[in-house]
Amino acid sequence: MTVIHPGAPALAAPALDCLFVKPGDEEKVRTAGRHVLGRVTYGHSGRPPGLHDGAPLVRIAMADPNAERVTEVWTSDRPVRSGREGDLVHAEDGEHLFCAVRIDGREVYRDAVNAVYEQVFALMWRLGYTELLRMWNLVGDITGPNAEGMENYRDFCMGRARAFESWSGRIDGMPAATGIGSLRPGIDLYFLACRTGRARHLENPRQTPAHQYPSRYGPRPPSFARATLLEPVSAQRPTLYVSGTASIIGDDTVHRDDVEGQCDVTLSNIEALIAPENLHRHGLAGGFRLADLDCVKVYVRDAADLPAVRARCAEAFRPGADIAYFNVDVCRPDLLVEIEGVCR
Repeated sequence: MTVIHPGAPALAAPALDCLFVKPGDEEKVRTAGRHVLGRVTYGHSGRPPGLHDGAPLVRIAMADPNAERVTEVWTSDRPVRSGREGDLVHAEDGEHLFCAVRIDGREVYRDAVNAVYEQVFALMWRLGYTELLRMWNLVGDITGPNAEGMENYRDFCMGRARAFESWSGRIDGMPAATGIGSLRPGIDLYFLACRTGRARHLENPRQTPAHQYPSRYGPRPPSFARATLLEPVSAQRPTLYVSGTASIIGDDTVHRDDVEGQCDVTLSNIEALIAPENLHRHGLAGGFRLADLDCVKVYVRDAADLPAVRARCAEAFRPGADIAYFNVDVCRPDLLVEIEGVCR
């Protein structure tokens, strides 16, 4: 059983960590004394991932030209080595793996998604990083139709589900994930995995597990858990990765057309997910509060709702938390806001 005491001084800082960097703030990374495992720039334009200064760099179109871009920087306390396999770029530090790939826009996505996930899983397995921690999938026109008339997100879910099925004997469970819209056709994907730490995948008592959604949400349900806890190695602090979370109770969207109501339900869902009671339900001790959430990304469908969502999040999260806001579509047309983050 893992005992979690957030903020306990006897524990070392996480071996894998994350911070947000805005233009002009790059010195934050250089002075931290850590090694960069991967960078993800949420900016005005996108391009295929590449290697920059010895680490993967992912550029995703998530902000209009008037919005400030944000770079999510994943750092390690260990030296990093990087590489490329076809369109996939990756970096590893002996304990953690970061990898990224892009699927360009096409009429139907499922076969390409299946192939990319298979490629990522094969890389993880070959390099020995067999604990999958976190997945991000940023889908252009996420609720729009593909060439067959199927919603792009449902098309994506079909391909991902096939990959998890074929690797079910080797990949131990489905990890935390985000599936969200982006402002450019195609799908940008990036992943985190580890070697010796243990990934514990958590569900939410207020929500139906996504992989058990009924068929009205698509031919194949989404393949992810509501959160993943990385159990520490030695004295490292545990880290809880919170999936993209929205105003869903059971499997139903609640408070349609009410962004403040949806924001409150979303925050309550996260609070229930990370609480001591839910961790105990999964055989874990300790727990977290909303004030422990950091590296928070808030996705808001309608630009007019941003001020209300910002105000509510300012009340919920601690003043020093890294928070970034994006005006993009959510994975259901009736969802107005989605929130993710990391608890240390």
